[in-house]
Amino acid sequence: MIKIKAVIMSGGKGTRLRPLTCHIPKPMVPILNKPVMKYILELLKFHNIEDIAVTLHYLPSSIIDYFHNGKDFGVNVNYYIEKTPLGTGGSVKNAQDFLNDTFVVISGDAFTNIDLHKAIDFHKNKKSKATLVLKKEPVPLEYGVIITDENGKISKFLEKPSWGEVFSDTINTGIYILEPEVLDYYKKGENFDFSKDLFPRLLKDNIPMYGYITEDYWCDIGDINSYMRTHRDLLDKKLHMKFESKEIEEGIWIGDGTFIGREVEMIPPVYIGKNSTIRGKTKIEPYTVIGDNCYIDSGCSLKKTILWKNVFFSQNIEARKSIICNDVNIKEQVKLFEGSVVGSSSTISKRAIVSPNVKIWPHKLIEENTKVNENLIWGSKVSKNIFGNRDIQGHINIDITPEFASRLGSAFASQTIEKGVFVVSSDEHNSSELIKSSLISGILSTGSKVIDIKDASMPMCRFAVRHFRTNGGLQVRSDSHDKNKIHIELIDERGANISRNLERKIENAFGIEDFKRCNGESVEDIARMYNFSSIYINEGEKILKNLSEIKRRNLKVLVYSASANVSNLAKKYLENIGCDGVVISDKHHYEKISKRVREENFDLGVIYSENGENMILIDDKGRILDGEKFSLFSFFMGFKSGEMKEVVIPYNFPRIVENMATKYNGKVHITKTNLADTLGEIIDRNCIYQYILNFDAIWGTGKIIDFIVSEKTALSKIVDELPKYYYVKNKVFCPWEEKGRILRKIIEDNQTGIETIEGARIVDDKGWALILPDEEKPLFNIYVEGFNEEYAQELSSFYHDKIEKMLENSR
Repeated sequence: MIKIKAVIMSGGKGTRLRPLTCHIPKPMVPILNKPVMKYILELLKFHNIEDIAVTLHYLPSSIIDYFHNGKDFGVNVNYYIEKTPLGTGGSVKNAQDFLNDTFVVISGDAFTNIDLHKAIDFHKNKKSKATLVLKKEPVPLEYGVIITDENGKISKFLEKPSWGEVFSDTINTGIYILEPEVLDYYKKGENFDFSKDLFPRLLKDNIPMYGYITEDYWCDIGDINSYMRTHRDLLDKKLHMKFESKEIEEGIWIGDGTFIGREVEMIPPVYIGKNSTIRGKTKIEPYTVIGDNCYIDSGCSLKKTILWKNVFFSQNIEARKSIICNDVNIKEQVKLFEGSVVGSSSTISKRAIVSPNVKIWPHKLIEENTKVNENLIWGSKVSKNIFGNRDIQGHINIDITPEFASRLGSAFASQTIEKGVFVVSSDEHNSSELIKSSLISGILSTGSKVIDIKDASMPMCRFAVRHFRTNGGLQVRSDSHDKNKIHIELIDERGANISRNLERKIENAFGIEDFKRCNGESVEDIARMYNFSSIYINEGEKILKNLSEIKRRNLKVLVYSASANVSNLAKKYLENIGCDGVVISDKHHYEKISKRVREENFDLGVIYSENGENMILIDDKGRILDGEKFSLFSFFMGFKSGEMKEVVIPYNFPRIVENMATKYNGKVHITKTNLADTLGEIIDRNCIYQYILNFDAIWGTGKIIDFIVSEKTALSKIVDELPKYYYVKNKVFCPWEEKGRILRKIIEDNQTGIETIEGARIVDDKGWALILPDEEKPLFNIYVEGFNEEYAQELSSFYHDKIEKMLENSR
């Protein structure tokens, strides 16, 4: 007995399902995290139909790569690819040599649990040459209507009728049982359709054709609504299919390896795939489906929403009846309203709103605070620059993957003329180590050498670049506020952040993968330095002028950093120079640390940034010096001690420093506000004292202690000598497209007393205001310095309100 075979038609583009089908064919669209076509294969296998032909046209490789020869699914699959669309009949004709007896034709995107045995028995009993599986449909306008007599014999076809032509509610499901000879009605390579061409001919020639009406479930996954309805029907158990996840309680399915936080609320029915994470006070409401490898942070609310695989939700996201495709990154406080669809590999930035029924095509970037009111379709992939204001940052395995890091390492190393040498380091976290390893792989692939200084701070990396005289360095660290976030900082041969020009070259090389590559024999060994911290500490002692006096005074220092690596390094350094370093290991607010310094009689307290570069200083009276206040303190110390003759400040810094320089016969040099320009100028001018105090917090602590003991006083006495100044920072939202117009208008309104070196700086005899467009966000930064506090606040508010009024008038 010859076994019945099947043909799965899988060549359609699924246009009505876009953007779900922009990068995958319709049969690969997932239902409960499993491609539609996989359900079809399982259905055929269940009915002992194991020899299967699959017709392909649109994106055939994605289907072939997933199902291969079908062996893993217990069937034998043969593929027939159309170079040009041939219609349903034409595609099946390609497989004619495979079809030697009765065969089943079924669409690869139909979702059904039809009893094929009953349909085949009906076909055989009626001695039919073509049996169409029919289904009763209350609203049949989008389908082919079939009219049959009392014996089931087909008497008429109507393809997508109007209401005036609806003479029946039985529709064509696109599932057929056929005899091979019906394929002889047309030639191979001919564009031929079963419903429009073949079946009307068979009817005209009085060839026996019957309609088998099924009561089983069938749904054409042809549009977004039917796609979502199928999910609801499955979750409501209107039909039973083989699910990947296990039902742990009534109406809640959870996949292997998935973590659900204790405070997560789930209201059934809910379906969650494998290896996903849901945290905090997130609420998962009915008919929500979450794919494999998804991450949902705390405070989110999802209802009737479908997430595909590798979706990342930050905190406080609201999604209502939305579909989120593969590899989408949704930032904090985004709202996705009913009917919205986000295409694969898109990013929705903070506080954006996607309006109802809006569809976003793949590879789109929605900026912060943006409201999307219409479909976002046209244009190539919107890719933001790799580099931010000072570094590269993003979420581990979302924005920054091992593949991304490897390409970045190759792009950076490829900028050297010959084979280069690069220092690479990271903080103590495993995620940082992972990305560092990938960066190293990328560098080595160019034939360059790598010096890995292991767990290290940013200043250690800068020091190592100079110490070993390398071509540059890379430092990786995780973010203390978000452990899923990674920072990568690139530095040049001077130990300064790389220039904007070099950033652009790296971005260009990264984008087109224009890398140097070496052969296997040219791949270098990695030089691993396990004791570089000792070299760093010893060199940090040599910069102190009063080491003996420091050891006699034995100052007591309270230390805190979000990075345990930095805290321990600071403690070791302080102990080496003769101080008593006490480390706070638990997270503390600055006020609590200040209180402890004051009450426990510490000589000073230091809060180190997690990269070890910056510090917040607390004097023995508990006063906190941070930001510009600390920088002014360091300049005052440098000028007064005579160790500083010149100082470099960014364009937005308080100009009170000019008075300080004049008093001590010093000079002030002004640069643009980005870190690369400022730090590069400091290094080029050999302003070592300023560099140490502002970019190497651990060595900087040593210099502060050195100054305290040389002055034979307490830190608070030195702080008392600082000049008073009145400086205010503010921000105002401004869409990207309005920045140029607003800045031009401000310049036009202030013809006198204005500088346009960077942004617009308006100067009068009472102070100045700098209006500076932000490089990374849709906003203006406003910096103001006034002769008194009241004037500074007034000036800041004036320009804030002025910009808001300009924006209102443009709406």
